[in-house]
Amino acid sequence: MPQKKNPDVAELIRGKTARVYGDLFAILTLLKGLPMTYNRDLQEDKEPLFDAVDTVKDCLSIFTEMLAHTTFNASRMHAAAGGFSTATDVAEYLVEKGVPFRRAHEIVGGIVAYCLQSNRTLEEMTLGEYQSFFAGFDETITSRIQLEQAVNARKTYGGTAQAAVRERIREFEKSLGKK
Repeated sequence: MPQKKNPDVAELIRGKTARVYGDLFAILTLLKGLPMTYNRDLQEDKEPLFDAVDTVKDCLSIFTEMLAHTTFNASRMHAAAGGFSTATDVAEYLVEKGVPFRRAHEIVGGIVAYCLQSNRTLEEMTLGEYQSFFAGFDETITSRIQLEQAVNARKTYGGTAQAAVRERIREFEKSLGKK
């Protein structure tokens, strides 16, 4: 049916990871127990190595084409990311305030349970409600639980901050010989 949008290409590419993992394990098994010099066993590493490289290159090429023709519904994505996806940020906030992580985890667990009971989100809680769980909460908690702030707070290598993601994209494009 033309109205259906099944992720066939993405699923097929995901399936190819099994093949690449198989090639990896073939090479690892081949190398198992070999001394540090050349052995004729190593003649068997070419087939899985070349297969893995060819498979990954083909998948990247197809995936690139798929993404070029993909549209994203930003409002639906934003809505799906809601709920308690920033609960970890609340725990990190508490740790920064000097609360031991185990205790921070307990506090956040209580906050989430409270929200679930009252059918509310973290964003809908008042400062007073937060302070009923831990007196050290202040007005900065409201910005910490904003989705955009939570995403952009992770600026480390491989982090979700927009600048970090753009940098990784540039690195990948460079390694793939683009731009």
